Amino acid sequence: MIRARLLLGFLLMPGMLAAQAGSTVGRAGATFESYTFGTGLAFRRISEFTIPIGVTQRVGDRLVIDVSSAFARASVNVSGGGGTITHSGLVDTDLRATVSVIPGKLVFTLVGTIPTGATAVPDTTIPLFGATATDLLGFTTPSFGSGGGVSAGFASAFKMGQNWAVGTGASYRYSASYVPVKGGSEMSPGGEMRARFGLEGPFGGGKYFRGALVYTTTAANDLGASRQSTIGDRILGYAAVSMPLGNSHLSLYGWDMRRIRARPGAVPVPRGNVLAVGGRLDHPLGPKATLSPSLEFRHELTGPFQTMELLGYLLRTGTDLRYRLSDRATGVIQAQLAFGTLHDGGRSVSIVGPRLGALIEWTR
Repeated sequence: MIRARLLLGFLLMPGMLAAQAGSTVGRAGATFESYTFGTGLAFRRISEFTIPIGVTQRVGDRLVIDVSSAFARASVNVSGGGGTITHSGLVDTDLRATVSVIPGKLVFTLVGTIPTGATAVPDTTIPLFGATATDLLGFTTPSFGSGGGVSAGFASAFKMGQNWAVGTGASYRYSASYVPVKGGSEMSPGGEMRARFGLEGPFGGGKYFRGALVYTTTAANDLGASRQSTIGDRILGYAAVSMPLGNSHLSLYGWDMRRIRARPGAVPVPRGNVLAVGGRLDHPLGPKATLSPSLEFRHELTGPFQTMELLGYLLRTGTDLRYRLSDRATGVIQAQLAFGTLHDGGRSVSIVGPRLGALIEWTR
């Protein structure tokens, strides 16, 4: 759900900025992505089709309400004539309220996650949910449902010098209990705390820098029958630089997420490290159209031991075509191709697959 919302925001960012004067913003689209694997894995192909939808409503000068959800269908073709595992339906719905407590300096956010997605799924679909959640592949919809929950947090910003700004934030999430597998025990997810620090500002030659550091810690999940699962604290670092390039605009970025060794528990989640670097060039084709080719390299390590092992790498390239349909509507067509390798038990297996999308945003 989070990736679906971020995808809409990222692709339609210029349209969103231009439409801030509107009191209502609606977003909808459709994205198809698929990966085909070489021989040697339990799966031959993983595919996902997502229809994300969202509405943002501004109420007065200080309150913004945002509702977002998605319909997703995912399938896995099992090797060796094992058939196909599928799942389809709504994902959880996020209802977000953002209050500007001190305009330009302090924002309070309250998010309620409504459990409209899948819970208590058959155990036969567990491999499908595990495959789509892999950070290396970066599916638009990595998870399909939970028991819901509530998050609350704040973000503040203040000037540093003439043109730079520093931002801080913190949030806490409570997740409700639910039964993840039919016939299984109820699970009570642990509370999650997140702290953020950011820095941004311009520097020589029209360049602009944005950087952020996010630290997340999660309490143990209660699996019932005196069993627990634990996940290590996560540290995410992000940096991006944008700059003019002729009549175009170039953006370079990179992020690194490290999952530290989990605290002792019955079912510890292995350590992990996901690294991504990429770039995007926004080139105007006219007063209404912008072509945006992009390239991203993603690399993931994982493992329970002191030295992690390579899970795989992925190179994704493609382009977006953004077109201003009217003064109130912007559309985007996306076409990308990814290829790389996945490592399993000492074997290297090839990965290749497309991502195709069409998105639209309108305001009033």
